[in-house]
Amino acid sequence: MTRSIGRFAGTLLPALALGVVAMQAGANTLNQNVSWTIDRSGTSTKYRVVAYGDSIFAGYNGSTLNAAKYAAPTVQAEYLAALWNADVESVRRTKSGAVASDVYNNKIVAEKSYMQASSTRVVAFEMCGNDGLQARSSFKGQTGTCNYGVLSTAENNCKTYVARAMDFINANAYAGTRLKAVGNLYYPGYNADNVQSSCNDPTTGAKVNMRDKFLPSLARMNYWMCEYARQKGFQCVDNFADYMGADYDTNGDGRIDSQALRYVAGESESSYVTRITTTLRSTLRDANTHFVSSSSSYDYIQSDDTHPTYSGGTVTAGLFGGTTGSGAARYTSFTNGRNSIWNQFGHERMGWLLSALTPSSP
Repeated sequence: MTRSIGRFAGTLLPALALGVVAMQAGANTLNQNVSWTIDRSGTSTKYRVVAYGDSIFAGYNGSTLNAAKYAAPTVQAEYLAALWNADVESVRRTKSGAVASDVYNNKIVAEKSYMQASSTRVVAFEMCGNDGLQARSSFKGQTGTCNYGVLSTAENNCKTYVARAMDFINANAYAGTRLKAVGNLYYPGYNADNVQSSCNDPTTGAKVNMRDKFLPSLARMNYWMCEYARQKGFQCVDNFADYMGADYDTNGDGRIDSQALRYVAGESESSYVTRITTTLRSTLRDANTHFVSSSSSYDYIQSDDTHPTYSGGTVTAGLFGGTTGSGAARYTSFTNGRNSIWNQFGHERMGWLLSALTPSSP
Protein backbone atom coordinates (compact mmCIF):
# COMPACT_ATOMS: atom_id res chain seq x y z
CA MET A 1 0.00 0.00 0.00
CA THR A 2 1.43 3.37 -1.04
CA ARG A 3 1.19 6.28 1.38
CA SER A 4 2.11 9.86 0.58
CA ILE A 5 5.26 10.97 2.36
CA GLY A 6 6.05 14.40 3.72
CA ARG A 7 2.58 15.52 4.63
CA PHE A 8 3.54 19.15 4.70
CA ALA A 9 6.54 21.43 4.74
CA GLY A 10 7.03 24.21 7.26
CA THR A 11 7.28 24.43 11.02
CA LEU A 12 4.30 23.41 13.10
CA LEU A 13 3.59 25.92 15.84
CA PRO A 14 1.18 24.18 18.23
CA ALA A 15 0.54 27.24 20.39
CA LEU A 16 -0.55 29.19 17.32
CA ALA A 17 -2.16 26.43 15.30
CA LEU A 18 -5.12 28.36 13.99
CA GLY A 19 -6.44 25.38 12.13
CA VAL A 20 -7.62 24.07 15.50
CA VAL A 21 -7.56 27.02 17.91
CA ALA A 22 -9.35 29.50 15.66
CA MET A 23 -11.99 27.01 14.67
CA GLN A 24 -12.76 26.26 18.29
CA ALA A 25 -12.46 29.74 19.76
CA GLY A 26 -13.84 31.64 16.79
CA ALA A 27 -11.92 34.81 17.71
CA ASN A 28 -8.48 33.99 16.32
CA THR A 29 -8.27 34.31 12.56
CA LEU A 30 -5.36 34.85 10.25
CA ASN A 31 -5.30 36.52 6.84
CA GLN A 32 -3.27 34.39 4.44
CA ASN A 33 -3.27 36.14 1.09
CA VAL A 34 -1.15 34.96 -1.84
CA SER A 35 -0.81 35.99 -5.47
CA TRP A 36 1.20 33.53 -7.55
CA THR A 37 1.47 33.62 -11.35
CA ILE A 38 2.14 30.52 -13.40
CA ASP A 39 4.58 31.95 -15.95
CA ARG A 40 4.26 29.94 -19.15
CA SER A 41 7.04 30.37 -21.70
CA GLY A 42 6.25 31.88 -25.06
CA THR A 43 3.26 33.96 -24.00
CA SER A 44 2.66 37.33 -22.33
CA THR A 45 -1.14 37.01 -22.13
CA LYS A 46 -2.24 36.72 -18.50
CA TYR A 47 -5.55 35.72 -16.98
CA ARG A 48 -6.61 35.71 -13.34
CA VAL A 49 -8.15 33.07 -11.06
CA VAL A 50 -9.61 34.53 -7.84
CA ALA A 51 -10.28 32.32 -4.83
CA TYR A 52 -11.98 33.45 -1.61
CA GLY A 53 -12.18 31.30 1.48
CA ASP A 54 -10.80 30.12 4.77
CA SER A 55 -7.83 27.90 5.64
CA ILE A 56 -8.60 25.37 2.91
CA PHE A 57 -7.98 27.70 -0.05
CA ALA A 58 -5.28 29.39 2.02
CA GLY A 59 -3.19 26.22 1.97
CA TYR A 60 -2.91 26.30 5.76
CA ASN A 61 -0.22 23.99 7.10
CA GLY A 62 -0.05 24.71 10.81
CA SER A 63 2.19 27.77 10.45
CA THR A 64 1.21 31.39 11.08
CA LEU A 65 4.01 32.51 8.74
CA ASN A 66 3.65 30.45 5.58
CA ALA A 67 1.23 28.35 3.55
CA ALA A 68 1.28 25.89 0.68
CA LYS A 69 2.40 27.47 -2.57
CA TYR A 70 0.29 24.99 -4.49
CA ALA A 71 -3.01 25.16 -2.65
CA ALA A 72 -5.96 24.06 -4.78
CA PRO A 73 -6.55 27.40 -6.60
CA THR A 74 -2.91 27.58 -7.70
CA VAL A 75 -2.99 23.93 -8.79
CA GLN A 76 -5.96 24.91 -10.92
CA ALA A 77 -4.01 27.84 -12.35
CA GLU A 78 -1.25 25.47 -13.43
CA TYR A 79 -3.74 23.35 -15.36
CA LEU A 80 -5.32 26.43 -16.95
CA ALA A 81 -1.96 27.85 -18.04
CA ALA A 82 -1.43 24.74 -20.13
CA LEU A 83 -5.04 24.54 -21.32
CA TRP A 84 -5.18 28.19 -22.36
CA ASN A 85 -1.49 28.57 -23.35
CA ALA A 86 -1.28 31.68 -21.19
CA ASP A 87 0.13 32.97 -17.93
CA VAL A 88 -2.39 32.51 -15.13
CA GLU A 89 -2.37 34.52 -11.91
CA SER A 90 -3.80 32.73 -8.88
CA VAL A 91 -5.12 35.27 -6.36
CA ARG A 92 -6.01 33.72 -3.00
CA ARG A 93 -7.85 36.09 -0.62
CA THR A 94 -8.29 33.92 2.43
CA LYS A 95 -8.69 34.00 6.18
CA SER A 96 -7.82 30.91 8.19
CA GLY A 97 -10.26 30.27 11.00
CA ALA A 98 -13.04 32.38 9.43
CA VAL A 99 -16.67 31.28 9.61
CA ALA A 100 -18.92 31.75 6.58
CA SER A 101 -20.12 35.24 7.56
CA ASP A 102 -16.51 36.38 7.97
CA VAL A 103 -15.45 35.01 4.58
CA TYR A 104 -18.45 36.69 3.00
CA ASN A 105 -18.16 40.09 4.66
CA ASN A 106 -14.40 40.52 4.99
CA LYS A 107 -13.14 38.70 1.92
CA ILE A 108 -15.76 38.41 -0.82
CA VAL A 109 -17.48 41.77 -0.21
CA ALA A 110 -14.62 43.81 1.23
CA GLU A 111 -12.14 42.58 -1.39
CA LYS A 112 -14.42 42.50 -4.43
CA SER A 113 -11.92 44.48 -6.50
CA TYR A 114 -9.86 41.35 -7.12
CA MET A 115 -12.67 39.69 -9.08
CA GLN A 116 -13.54 42.88 -10.93
CA ALA A 117 -10.26 43.04 -12.86
CA SER A 118 -10.74 42.56 -16.59
CA SER A 119 -8.27 39.67 -16.59
CA THR A 120 -10.50 37.59 -14.29
CA ARG A 121 -11.74 34.34 -15.78
CA VAL A 122 -12.46 32.23 -12.67
CA VAL A 123 -14.00 33.16 -9.31
CA ALA A 124 -14.22 30.37 -6.74
CA PHE A 125 -15.00 30.29 -3.04
CA GLU A 126 -15.33 27.88 -0.17
CA MET A 127 -16.71 28.44 3.33
CA CYS A 128 -18.68 26.81 6.17
CA GLY A 129 -15.92 24.47 7.36
CA ASN A 130 -15.29 26.53 10.47
CA ASP A 131 -19.00 26.84 11.19
CA GLY A 132 -19.15 23.05 11.22
CA LEU A 133 -15.97 22.60 13.23
CA GLN A 134 -17.05 25.10 15.86
CA ALA A 135 -20.43 23.37 16.16
CA ARG A 136 -18.70 20.02 16.48
CA SER A 137 -16.37 21.34 19.17
CA SER A 138 -19.33 22.80 21.07
CA PHE A 139 -21.27 19.56 20.82
CA LYS A 140 -18.33 17.46 21.97
CA GLY A 141 -18.06 19.61 25.09
CA GLN A 142 -21.69 19.13 26.10
CA THR A 143 -22.80 17.16 29.14
CA GLY A 144 -26.30 16.54 30.45
CA THR A 145 -28.96 16.84 27.75
CA CYS A 146 -27.66 17.26 24.20
CA ASN A 147 -28.35 20.58 22.50
CA TYR A 148 -28.56 19.89 18.77
CA GLY A 149 -29.23 23.55 18.07
CA VAL A 150 -25.53 24.26 17.57
CA LEU A 151 -25.61 22.02 14.50
CA SER A 152 -28.77 23.64 13.14
CA THR A 153 -27.22 27.08 13.59
CA ALA A 154 -24.14 26.06 11.60
CA GLU A 155 -26.32 24.68 8.80
CA ASN A 156 -28.49 27.80 8.64
CA ASN A 157 -25.49 30.15 8.66
CA CYS A 158 -23.87 28.13 5.90
CA LYS A 159 -26.98 28.25 3.70
CA THR A 160 -27.43 31.98 4.29
CA TYR A 161 -23.90 33.05 3.43
CA VAL A 162 -23.34 30.65 0.55
CA ALA A 163 -26.43 32.07 -1.14
CA ARG A 164 -25.36 35.64 -0.41
CA ALA A 165 -21.86 34.97 -1.70
CA MET A 166 -23.17 33.64 -5.00
CA ASP A 167 -25.52 36.55 -5.45
CA PHE A 168 -22.76 39.04 -4.68
CA ILE A 169 -20.27 37.37 -7.03
CA ASN A 170 -22.88 37.25 -9.79
CA ALA A 171 -23.44 40.99 -9.34
CA ASN A 172 -19.79 42.03 -9.02
CA ALA A 173 -17.44 39.66 -10.85
CA TYR A 174 -16.00 40.81 -14.18
CA ALA A 175 -18.51 40.19 -16.95
CA GLY A 176 -16.02 38.03 -18.85
CA THR A 177 -15.65 35.52 -16.02
CA ARG A 178 -15.88 32.03 -17.51
CA LEU A 179 -16.29 29.94 -14.38
CA LYS A 180 -17.86 30.59 -10.99
CA ALA A 181 -17.51 27.73 -8.53
CA VAL A 182 -18.08 26.72 -4.92
CA GLY A 183 -16.27 23.92 -3.14
CA ASN A 184 -18.23 21.83 -0.64
CA LEU A 185 -16.96 20.17 2.56
CA TYR A 186 -15.13 16.90 3.08
CA TYR A 187 -15.43 15.36 6.55
CA PRO A 188 -12.18 15.81 8.54
CA GLY A 189 -11.97 13.47 11.52
CA TYR A 190 -14.47 10.97 10.11
CA ASN A 191 -12.88 8.09 12.01
CA ALA A 192 -12.14 10.10 15.15
CA ASP A 193 -15.82 11.07 15.48
CA ASN A 194 -16.96 7.45 15.64
CA VAL A 195 -17.37 7.67 19.43
CA GLN A 196 -20.18 8.24 21.89
CA SER A 197 -21.14 11.73 23.06
CA SER A 198 -20.78 12.97 26.63
CA CYS A 199 -24.34 14.30 26.50
CA ASN A 200 -27.63 12.41 26.34
CA ASP A 201 -30.29 12.54 23.65
CA PRO A 202 -33.27 14.59 24.92
CA THR A 203 -35.76 11.91 23.79
CA THR A 204 -34.08 8.59 24.51
CA GLY A 205 -31.75 9.68 27.29
CA ALA A 206 -28.96 7.65 25.67
CA LYS A 207 -25.55 8.72 24.45
CA VAL A 208 -25.34 9.34 20.70
CA ASN A 209 -22.67 8.41 18.19
CA MET A 210 -21.13 11.73 17.20
CA ARG A 211 -20.37 10.72 13.62
CA ASP A 212 -23.96 9.57 13.17
CA LYS A 213 -25.09 13.01 14.32
CA PHE A 214 -22.55 15.10 12.40
CA LEU A 215 -22.73 13.35 9.02
CA PRO A 216 -26.36 14.28 8.17
CA SER A 217 -25.67 17.87 9.22
CA LEU A 218 -22.65 18.09 6.94
CA ALA A 219 -24.60 16.41 4.13
CA ARG A 220 -27.32 19.04 4.37
CA MET A 221 -24.74 21.85 4.14
CA ASN A 222 -23.13 20.18 1.14
CA TYR A 223 -26.46 19.68 -0.56
CA TRP A 224 -27.33 23.36 -0.38
CA MET A 225 -23.91 24.45 -1.60
CA CYS A 226 -24.38 22.34 -4.72
CA GLU A 227 -28.08 23.09 -5.11
CA TYR A 228 -27.59 26.84 -4.81
CA ALA A 229 -24.77 26.49 -7.34
CA ARG A 230 -27.22 24.86 -9.75
CA GLN A 231 -29.79 27.59 -9.17
CA LYS A 232 -27.39 30.53 -9.41
CA GLY A 233 -25.10 29.65 -12.30
CA PHE A 234 -22.17 28.22 -10.33
CA GLN A 235 -20.39 24.89 -10.61
CA CYS A 236 -20.16 22.68 -7.53
CA VAL A 237 -16.77 21.18 -6.74
CA ASP A 238 -17.75 18.04 -4.85
CA ASN A 239 -14.79 17.68 -2.53
CA PHE A 240 -16.79 15.40 -0.24
CA ALA A 241 -17.24 12.76 -2.93
CA ASP A 242 -13.65 12.85 -4.14
CA TYR A 243 -12.09 12.86 -0.68
CA MET A 244 -14.40 10.41 1.08
CA GLY A 245 -14.98 7.86 -1.68
CA ALA A 246 -12.48 5.44 -3.22
CA ASP A 247 -11.53 5.65 -6.88
CA TYR A 248 -12.81 2.15 -7.55
CA ASP A 249 -16.02 0.24 -6.89
CA THR A 250 -15.87 -1.10 -3.31
CA ASN A 251 -19.49 -2.23 -2.93
CA GLY A 252 -20.07 -3.95 -6.27
CA ASP A 253 -22.82 -1.60 -7.48
CA GLY A 254 -21.03 -1.03 -10.78
CA ARG A 255 -20.02 2.56 -10.01
CA ILE A 256 -16.75 4.06 -8.82
CA ASP A 257 -17.38 5.19 -5.24
CA SER A 258 -16.08 8.75 -5.63
CA GLN A 259 -18.39 9.25 -8.61
CA ALA A 260 -21.44 7.59 -7.05
CA LEU A 261 -21.22 9.92 -4.03
CA ARG A 262 -21.39 13.12 -6.07
CA TYR A 263 -24.30 15.51 -5.94
CA VAL A 264 -26.79 14.91 -8.76
CA ALA A 265 -28.18 18.11 -10.25
CA GLY A 266 -31.85 18.53 -9.41
CA GLU A 267 -32.12 15.85 -6.73
CA SER A 268 -33.97 16.66 -3.54
CA GLU A 269 -32.31 17.32 -0.20
CA SER A 270 -33.86 14.19 1.31
CA SER A 271 -32.66 12.07 -1.61
CA TYR A 272 -29.10 13.36 -1.35
CA VAL A 273 -28.92 13.03 2.44
CA THR A 274 -30.32 9.49 2.33
CA ARG A 275 -27.85 8.50 -0.36
CA ILE A 276 -24.88 9.85 1.60
CA THR A 277 -25.91 8.77 5.11
CA THR A 278 -27.62 5.45 4.35
CA THR A 279 -27.50 4.02 0.83
CA LEU A 280 -23.79 4.63 0.20
CA ARG A 281 -22.71 5.03 3.83
CA SER A 282 -20.64 1.83 3.65
CA THR A 283 -18.44 3.34 0.93
CA LEU A 284 -17.35 6.35 3.00
CA ARG A 285 -13.73 6.30 4.16
CA ASP A 286 -11.68 8.70 6.25
CA ALA A 287 -9.67 10.87 3.84
CA ASN A 288 -6.49 10.04 5.73
CA THR A 289 -6.64 6.85 3.69
CA HIS A 290 -7.94 7.70 0.24
CA PHE A 291 -7.89 4.55 -1.87
CA VAL A 292 -7.02 5.11 -5.51
CA SER A 293 -7.19 1.35 -6.12
CA SER A 294 -7.82 -1.75 -4.02
CA SER A 295 -4.12 -1.92 -3.12
CA SER A 296 -2.95 1.71 -3.07
CA SER A 297 -3.93 4.70 -0.94
CA TYR A 298 -2.75 8.24 -0.21
CA ASP A 299 -3.17 10.55 2.76
CA TYR A 300 -5.32 13.57 1.87
CA ILE A 301 -5.29 15.09 5.37
CA GLN A 302 -2.39 16.60 7.33
CA SER A 303 -1.47 15.44 10.82
CA ASP A 304 -3.89 17.97 12.33
CA ASP A 305 -6.68 15.74 10.94
CA THR A 306 -8.25 18.81 9.32
CA HIS A 307 -6.36 20.39 6.40
CA PRO A 308 -5.46 18.94 2.99
CA THR A 309 -1.99 17.62 2.21
CA TYR A 310 0.00 19.30 -0.54
CA SER A 311 3.13 19.16 -2.66
CA GLY A 312 5.41 21.91 -3.91
CA GLY A 313 6.76 23.89 -0.96
CA THR A 314 5.53 27.02 0.80
CA VAL A 315 5.27 30.79 0.41
CA THR A 316 5.06 33.56 3.01
CA ALA A 317 1.46 34.00 4.11
CA GLY A 318 0.39 35.13 7.55
CA LEU A 319 1.72 37.38 10.28
CA PHE A 320 4.46 38.88 8.10
CA GLY A 321 2.22 39.51 5.10
CA GLY A 322 1.63 37.59 1.91
CA THR A 323 3.54 36.60 -1.19
CA THR A 324 3.28 38.06 -4.67
CA GLY A 325 5.45 36.18 -7.12
CA SER A 326 5.67 34.03 -10.20
CA GLY A 327 7.38 30.93 -11.46
CA ALA A 328 7.34 28.28 -14.13
CA ALA A 329 4.75 25.53 -13.89
CA ARG A 330 5.76 22.28 -12.24
CA TYR A 331 4.00 20.42 -15.04
CA THR A 332 3.61 21.66 -18.61
CA SER A 333 1.68 18.76 -20.11
CA PHE A 334 -1.04 16.52 -18.75
CA THR A 335 -2.12 13.00 -19.62
CA ASN A 336 -5.91 12.84 -19.84
CA GLY A 337 -6.04 16.30 -18.25
CA ARG A 338 -4.18 15.25 -15.09
CA ASN A 339 -0.70 15.74 -13.73
CA SER A 340 1.20 12.77 -12.32
CA ILE A 341 0.20 13.47 -8.68
CA TRP A 342 -3.40 14.55 -9.22
CA ASN A 343 -4.76 11.92 -6.82
CA GLN A 344 -1.90 11.76 -4.29
CA PHE A 345 -2.50 14.91 -2.21
CA GLY A 346 -5.64 16.67 -0.99
CA HIS A 347 -4.85 20.01 -2.64
CA GLU A 348 -3.86 18.35 -5.90
CA ARG A 349 -7.19 16.53 -6.01
CA MET A 350 -9.17 19.69 -5.26
CA GLY A 351 -7.22 21.73 -7.81
CA TRP A 352 -7.83 19.10 -10.48
CA LEU A 353 -11.55 19.11 -9.68
CA LEU A 354 -11.64 22.90 -10.12
CA SER A 355 -9.77 22.70 -13.41
CA ALA A 356 -12.02 19.96 -14.78
CA LEU A 357 -14.98 22.36 -14.66
CA THR A 358 -13.26 25.16 -16.58
CA PRO A 359 -14.06 25.95 -20.24
CA SER A 360 -11.36 25.02 -22.73
CA SER A 361 -10.92 28.63 -23.83
CA PRO A 362 -10.56 31.79 -21.73
